[in-house]
Formats: sequence, structure tokens, C-alpha cells
Amino acid sequence: MALHDAVRESVMEARRETFDVAPVALSKVIELRDSEVDGDQLALRIEVTGAQGVDYTYDLAFELLAEADSSDVPFAVGGGLTVLIPDRDVAKLDGASLDLPSNSNQPGLVLRNPNRPDLGPNAALELDGTVEENVHEVLTKRINPSIAAHGGFAELVTVDGDTVVVRLGGGCQGCGMANATVTAGIEKTLRELIPEVERVVDVTDHDSGENPYFD
Repeated sequence: MALHDAVRESVMEARRETFDVAPVALSKVIELRDSEVDGDQLALRIEVTGAQGVDYTYDLAFELLAEADSSDVPFAVGGGLTVLIPDRDVAKLDGASLDLPSNSNQPGLVLRNPNRPDLGPNAALELDGTVEENVHEVLTKRINPSIAAHGGFAELVTVDGDTVVVRLGGGCQGCGMANATVTAGIEKTLRELIPEVERVVDVTDHDSGENPYFD
């Protein structure tokens, strides 16, 4: 075994107990996995995609274990199931567990996580990724916590050169202050923190939603 692989295996072993899948949830996940083509070759990948309120948001999907990203950390959780977690998200999921909802009538799975995102004006930012990743980081940690007080949020649509395209939702959709939110808030913050960003374009359909402002 190469030194790199040996070190990686040692790190993975030390982390195996940081994530758990409850037995009832494990049975459900394995049932779903086995219904897929090449089910015995699939792993469950769990990724932190952002934050909503005081909680993280997640994406769960099956993917071929053989095609796992080199930065994904595998966790053997029993029943022949491997859970893959991006290395950057391991600390965010430390002590978390995948379970079934307490309400038996509620479908799906629940990720019970004792960790909370570091949000707000003093939140530490990790701006060492791509422009898209850095924009997502700022939206999640700095901008959305600020506009959440008004029930709104901003999501990244795309980055085109030096232009960031966003879509507003919640209380910001159709709001008469939407333009100020984009220019004086989102654009100003992104330009200050990310040198590659020059402007922000809002593609929100402000005519729809519960309280459209523009007619």
C-alpha cells in the first residue's frame, strides 16, 4: 500500500465513528439501493449544500463507489453500505446520524446533526475555491442570514465571467426593495470579498409569487 493510501486509510479509520446510520434507516437505504441498477456497487453520498435558517441543508444521492471523488471520505456503516462525505463536510457532520422521521406518516429520511452553520456578519469564510464556490460561501454565510430576517433568500444561478446571476426567493420575491437588496447588499458584499466579481444580475420573476410588487 502506498504511503498516501496508508495515511488516507488511517484518517478514514479515525473518522468512521463520526457518522452513523440508525438501523431502521439503514434497512430503508439498503432497500432503495438494491432497487437500483448495479445496487451492490453503489454508495450513498451525503453533501452539505448550504444552510437554511440555523440548519445545514443536504443532498443525498447514490453513486458508484468506484467513481467516488478523491476528496470523498468513505464511512462503512454496516449492511455492506458505504456512506461518502466530501472531506470539507466531515467536520460539519461530526456526530450526525441518518434516521427515519419521528412521525411515521412523514416520508423520507432525517439527518440529525448536532452541528450548526457559522453564519452572520462575523462568520468565518473559506474563499479558497472557484469563483462559484466562493460566491456560494458568501451567499450562505453572510448574505442569506441577513435577508432571512425578512423571510428572503438569494440563490446562485450561474457565474458568467465577472457577472454573478442570482435569483431571489421568499420575502424578497416581488419586494419593492429587491433592487436595493441586489445592488447595495449582494453586489456590494460580493465585490468586496471576491475580486473576480464586478456585477450581480437578478433574474427573479418578480411578477409571480405570493406578493408580487411589479405589475
